[in-house]
Parts: sequence; C-alpha cells; structure tokens
Amino acid sequence: MNPGSRKVAVVGVALSNCGRVDDVTPYALHAQAARRALADAGLDRALVDGFASAGLGTLAPVEVAEYLGLRPTWVDSTSVGGSTWEVMAAHAADAIAAGHANAVLLVYGSTARADIRAGRRTGNLSFGARGPLQFEVPYGHTLIAKYAMAARRHMIEHGTTIEQLAEVAVQARANAALNPEAMFREPITVDDVLSGPMIADPFTKLHCCLRSDGGAAVLLAAEEYVRDCRTAPVWILGTGEHVSHAAMSEWEDFTVSPAAVSGRLAFERSGVRPAEVDFAEIYDAFTYMTLVTLEDLGFCGKGEGGAFVEKGRLLVRGGDLPVNTDGGGLSAQHPGMRGLFLLVEAVRQLRGEAGDRQVRRRDGDLPRLGVASGTGGWFCSSGTVILGR
Repeated sequence: MNPGSRKVAVVGVALSNCGRVDDVTPYALHAQAARRALADAGLDRALVDGFASAGLGTLAPVEVAEYLGLRPTWVDSTSVGGSTWEVMAAHAADAIAAGHANAVLLVYGSTARADIRAGRRTGNLSFGARGPLQFEVPYGHTLIAKYAMAARRHMIEHGTTIEQLAEVAVQARANAALNPEAMFREPITVDDVLSGPMIADPFTKLHCCLRSDGGAAVLLAAEEYVRDCRTAPVWILGTGEHVSHAAMSEWEDFTVSPAAVSGRLAFERSGVRPAEVDFAEIYDAFTYMTLVTLEDLGFCGKGEGGAFVEKGRLLVRGGDLPVNTDGGGLSAQHPGMRGLFLLVEAVRQLRGEAGDRQVRRRDGDLPRLGVASGTGGWFCSSGTVILGR
C-alpha cells in the first residue's frame, strides 16, 4: 500500500457449516458464510461495494454476487489454486487503500466431499487436455504424486526424515482436538501416520489432507468503517504474491516453494520480521507443504524444517510457533481450496476468539502478529498476508 493511503482492516470473518454437509449447494454455503461474516462485522450489506470469489461456475464472482444480492463496483476473480484468497486479500487491500472500494467481501464455498460421494465431481476430467500440461499428463503423475516427489527430493538433499514429516500431521491433529469445528479430533501418533495405507511414496494417508464440504467469508474495510463495526479490527500489514510454474519441468528447485518470494515481499512490506510472529496459518494439503513453507517464510533455514517441526514446536499448547491452530487441512477441514480458511483462523486468533485453541504469548497476552500463507497447484503459486491487531 502506498504511503498516505487508507489503512485496511479485516472486520468480519465466518465459516459456513463445514465437514459433512449433504443436500446443500455450493451457492448456499457461499450465502451462509457471507451472511455470518456481515453479521460478525455488524456492517450493512449495502455498504459492500467490492466482491471476490473463485472456484464456482464459469462466471464465479458474477454468479455468486447475483446470488447474494450484491452489485459491486470492484470485483476480483483471481484463480491460482489454494493461494487465491491470500492473493485476493492483497488485491482487495490495495483497492481499498487506493479508494477504489470501501468494503470488499471475499467468499468461498465447496461441496467437494459431497460431490465425490454422489459421483458429481467431474471437473478434473479435462485436466491437462491443453496447454503445456498436455505434455506431462501422459506420464501419469497426479497432484499427490507431484507433492510426494518434492518431499522425496527434500529428504534426499537435506536428510529430512519421514518421521519428521509425520510430526506435522500429529501436531495438526493435537491442535484439531481443541477445535470443536474440526472433522477429526482423535489423537494420532507418528506410528499411526507411518503405518497407514501408502498413497504416493513417501505419503501415507495421514500425510494427506482430508476432503470436506464448507465455505468461508472475510470482509475487509477501510479504516473509517472500523468504528461502525462491532468487532476489533485486524489490520492488513503487508502482502506478497508469486507465481512460479505450471509444468513440473519448469520448477527449478523441488525444495523451494513460491512462498520464498511471497513471504519475503510480505515481511518487507509490513516491516515485520518472522521472529516477531506469534503464530502461522499455512496451507497444508500435505505434511511437506507445512515444513517447506516454514523454511521459505524464514522461520528456519533451508533444510532445517525437519528439525524445526520436532518436539511439539507447532502445538497451540506449549509450541514455540503454533502452526495451523485450527488443525489445518490435515485434520480440521479442506473443502477444495482452503486459503480463505487460513485468514478466518488468523483473525479469530488475533481477536482472542479461538476458545480452547487460543494462542497466548509468553506474557499471557493475546497474539499481536500472525501470518497466513496459501499455496496453489503443486507449489505453482503463493500468497502471504501479515496481520496484526
């Protein structure tokens, strides 16, 4: 944001019903999350002049805005996978700071789990039918296999162990146990992770995210709107985004994610250092994503992620850097694209609304700074947002 421009805050956040949600359309989940976020903020819907959505239909933001009864004068339909929502938040913050919008609503909803069960999910049938991916798809590497290849490369180059990757899943589950909205809350051990069915070497089932239904919404507003809201503002302090590759053959280093760029930009623009951050919400479709993103955001050095995640460091209770405080995509919920859920959880933590999973500083105070970092595709894109109260 430019010097002298308006400050931007998150003033409302909400989730729709999540987990196993049958007989509901994605549009209904969008609407439920949007209504709840507006109610959370206490802001009149008529004041919302900006809207962003992705992942639904050919004209996602147009269709969803119409469904919600909105007529925005600023719109964003960025679609870069799981990092879409952090990138959209950056775009919305810039638009508000520049005076192009006053209040922007980001909304997402998905029935990914229900669609699979009902045999309705066919969107990936054309994957790789055109563009550069058509030259790689015949070799059979799935999205899961691509992440597994990257994890194995990190293990070879840096000595990362499968037990260290399993620690990410174990600690995510421990955090989820504190979250009444999480799908899976029963404790697991490293042995449980290692003994599960193999999905794509080195990933067993518990190295992979769950599949759920659900939606989320985040409302951003200009600083002059804050006094009219019922919630404490959570300020957008800095953002960064980066697109790395689409084809695997164009990925220069399997041990480096695009968060290395988006994170650096977000920290530089916010004036915040990684050591000052109280917690991190990181996209975790697979355990390796958490580990390598922690490295690339600067919380530890390259190749040190394995040791970093050991000894309960990621736990809400007793961890040096609580990560994915709601249980993440590995244990809480993962409805297709999870990036917006990271922002919702970060805001709840900074507002002190996280209940049993509330992060506390060593002095007992609420957290002051948090980071949300989303990843899209197979480490193709990244968006990072630094938030503070």
